[in-house]
Amino acid sequence: MKYSPEILQQEIVAHIPALKAFARTFYRTPVDADDLVQETLVRALANIGQFKQGTRMKSWLFTIMRNSFCTRFRLRQRETFGLEDCASSQGSVPADQEWHLRGHELEAACGHLPEPYRAAFAFILVDGRSYEEAANHFHCPIGTIKSRVNRARQRIAHEIGYHR
Repeated sequence: MKYSPEILQQEIVAHIPALKAFARTFYRTPVDADDLVQETLVRALANIGQFKQGTRMKSWLFTIMRNSFCTRFRLRQRETFGLEDCASSQGSVPADQEWHLRGHELEAACGHLPEPYRAAFAFILVDGRSYEEAANHFHCPIGTIKSRVNRARQRIAHEIGYHR
């Protein structure tokens, strides 16, 4: 007995809940899963003439769905690869020339500091050590180190033109 296309279409419609459940194994989001079910149904109905008698309809539909998912996955892999390197997808980068010049100005200003200020400034702010370590290293009170660092900051700010 040969099935008519109408009977086959009714059988396809009867398997929609199973197709939805199977699609959720491929996609977590309901929208993507529904899109895969719709694509499967379109392909099945377009190729209904290729359905062979004796084949289980559910297996045939699941095979179409699996193949559709694999095709989508391969296409997405190819498309994603190109987008990663695309210059238009990257944001603009602010120019760093000003900061580069500021760095040179800061370096020059540090070079003009008197030695006790420069040494304390570098020990605390460049090396990242504590005031206690600096006081032990330079053999002076903590207050003296704090004063030297503060005066170094003030002189540097004045020299590079930074005013609060």
